Amino acid sequence: MHHFHYKGGKLYAEGVSLDALAEEYGTPLYVYSGHTVVEHYKALDHALKPLDHLICYAMKANSTLALLRLLARQGSGFDLVSGGELFRVQQAGGDPGKCTFAGVGKTRAEIEQALRAGIYCFMVESEAELTFINEVATRLRKIAPVALRVNPNVDAKTHSKITTGTYENKFGIAFEEIPALYQRATALKHVTLRGVQMHIGSQITTAAPFAAAVKKMIPLVRELHRRHRLEFFDIGGGIGIVYEDALASGQPDWWKKKGAPLTPAAYAESVVPQLRTLGLKVLVEPGRFMVGNAGVLLSEVLYVKKTGKKNFVIIDAAMNDLIRPAFYDSYHEIVPLRAKTGKTIPSDVVGPICESGDTFAKDRPLQPLKTGDRIAFLSAGAYGFTMASNYNTRPRAAEILVEGTKVKLARKREALVDLIRGETA
Repeated sequence: MHHFHYKGGKLYAEGVSLDALAEEYGTPLYVYSGHTVVEHYKALDHALKPLDHLICYAMKANSTLALLRLLARQGSGFDLVSGGELFRVQQAGGDPGKCTFAGVGKTRAEIEQALRAGIYCFMVESEAELTFINEVATRLRKIAPVALRVNPNVDAKTHSKITTGTYENKFGIAFEEIPALYQRATALKHVTLRGVQMHIGSQITTAAPFAAAVKKMIPLVRELHRRHRLEFFDIGGGIGIVYEDALASGQPDWWKKKGAPLTPAAYAESVVPQLRTLGLKVLVEPGRFMVGNAGVLLSEVLYVKKTGKKNFVIIDAAMNDLIRPAFYDSYHEIVPLRAKTGKTIPSDVVGPICESGDTFAKDRPLQPLKTGDRIAFLSAGAYGFTMASNYNTRPRAAEILVEGTKVKLARKREALVDLIRGETA
């Protein structure tokens, strides 16, 4: 579900006209629905109610402070992959004691920062990292809570650049090596074994891969718990969202009529029965699921260029604002902020950057657009702004949070002077 809909021929985020926001704040512009984020958190929390559980939002999906604060107020934990993300959690009022720290390349500075902040657990991705964390903790005279990330060698059948659970990927430790490594870890004086973790990939749209991975892991987790008295089993994230027909997915009865790639209830049904008998807290790390359909990117048409073969719609947003189509060949539904009628035209929607890859859609059937029309890229709340850059010396977009009829400027648009701050000529 989400809270983007047409009313009186205009596209709204909750109770606010997106066209009015574009007029006031300019484009490109990210707009988020706060109610959508909170409802997604509550839906997953409710689905996992039979378990002692902690939701750790994977903030790499979107680390905007205003959204982090919304989730912190719900009691969410956070899944971190950098010291910068830990800093953001603290600035947003989140609890470091509910934070897990993942990633294959943690630095000394990041490990020290996390130990001083009192994070819940490091998710360790190699034996070398485990040894290094112990060395850092020894120097600080602290005990580092750790869990080893298991690579279960389960193919989630998702995009090659976002799968993480096979031996072809850089993540985690091979399933077969885990028992011996846990045993060796007991000899390290400044780490404590708090849990075990896995994560098989992102944008997974069926329950089967989750169920298969958990089934494979359960015997191993039981044995590790018997030997080392663990606190938790972290099953990772990866719940997919709707990208195609995304606007329709906001209708109240949409789930009943069409189903969805993976609802919280269906996800829970696939894993909860296996997990209930473990006697361990269960951690989950949703990212895209929480915020993906809660955000849109607004843009304005600059020019329409017709060649003998193509109808190019040139807009003021570019791949530096939303890189997913260029990077992953990802699909984002494109809709006008003011409803249009008439026969569609196959159109290439492109940005102004000097790269052929600065293309959002090719031969997409769209109602005719003209200079000054505004459009929205749907399902842009995850891996949109968080992956934005200043390529071509372009300022990054502003971000708006909408809650009902309340509008909050979550991030000001960058000025040109911001682009050279810290540089010298």
